[in-house]
Amino acid sequence: SIMPQVTRTKSNLKRLAHGQAGRLRLASECHSCFDWLMPILNQYRREWSDVELDFATGFEPEPHHLLMEGDIDLLITTSDLPIEGISYQPLFEYESRLVLSPTHDLAAQDFIAPHDLIDETLIAYPVEAKRLDIIAGFMTPSDVSFKNVRTTELTAMLIQLVASERGVAALPDWVVAEYEKKGWVVSRPLGSGVHCQLYAATRTASQDMAYMQGFASLLEGIVKPL
Repeated sequence: SIMPQVTRTKSNLKRLAHGQAGRLRLASECHSCFDWLMPILNQYRREWSDVELDFATGFEPEPHHLLMEGDIDLLITTSDLPIEGISYQPLFEYESRLVLSPTHDLAAQDFIAPHDLIDETLIAYPVEAKRLDIIAGFMTPSDVSFKNVRTTELTAMLIQLVASERGVAALPDWVVAEYEKKGWVVSRPLGSGVHCQLYAATRTASQDMAYMQGFASLLEGIVKPL
């Protein structure tokens, strides 16, 4: 009864040594990414059944620090901070658009200027302001800010609050398009357009691991969601 256990243990150690087994911990700063990420995760589970997938919430204040410290292994992010020991794999570019109730006064405009929003409440995910596209890439450069900021962790709740005119929001174009089709909200470009690049960040030292390479290869086939 012992020898089969010894054989299995040796086999497991061998797979670990060759990077074919282990644990892959992911986090995402893009809180609307799971629609396109889930098919990749499902395929990865089929191809790398010996690798345990785990998730962090993505709302941590310093996710790049978690990556450096080894608390997570892969971070979906829009911030390619020049940090020694971290490598970035480009995924795709998207436009961050203002999300409004169809009856909002600003819905009559073709595009939105920063000063149009100074009396508005921003509905956003509970992350630092500098990590929000609309603040970092649109409001702050014009030295203006929102009247208030209200947070929610759920995209569905964010849309509901916007639709009921509790505030405005900013979401990736592929996310808001789904709700626009239903007639719940409308979207408008922020100025001439706020465009962001999405990356997969990993520790450079872990890139030689076979199961990390396997995940990276699946990400190479990513196209922007429609």
